[in-house]
Amino acid sequence: MGKARSGMGVVAAVLLLASCDKKSGTGPKLVYTGPLMETTNVLTLFSDSARLKLKLTAPLEQQFENGDVLYPKGMVVTFYDRDGKTVVNTLTAKYGKVEKATSLYIMRGDVRVVNEPKQQKMFTEELFFDKTKQKIYTKPEMQVRVITPFEMLTGTGFTANQDFSYYRLAHPTGSFAPPDKGNGGF
Repeated sequence: MGKARSGMGVVAAVLLLASCDKKSGTGPKLVYTGPLMETTNVLTLFSDSARLKLKLTAPLEQQFENGDVLYPKGMVVTFYDRDGKTVVNTLTAKYGKVEKATSLYIMRGDVRVVNEPKQQKMFTEELFFDKTKQKIYTKPEMQVRVITPFEMLTGTGFTANQDFSYYRLAHPTGSFAPPDKGNGGF
């Protein structure tokens, strides 16, 4: 009779384990929301009529299911003149995101806009580049510093065309005399 009882205990333990396994499958499903693909040392070229218009470089690119792309280690966007050879403007940031649905580039962290031919520089912490409208801008309350050979301005609400040949500050303050060449922009 002792053998029959121990056999029943084994059967009960197996049934208990089987029912536990069945219950674990009915819980909430885990959905992966991370990147579908990661690429290192990215170089992306955009051209029109066989002329280079824009170059994007980044140490890491993460592509997501919705088409958005993250650049968590920073990004550099370089704009070229009509000839496709001359660099007109460069945007640099420590973090970037491209929203596919709107073609909007969001750049954050030590954002710099540099137009070498005109010797213009802009510094801020967050910037947007609308590829469709070919505009770069900040939120109205975002602090900005602009340095050119003839002015050093601070203000908020920066808007410019993508080559930084025209820009506007909503609330500028600053000096319209040439800045000290030794200050490096700050």
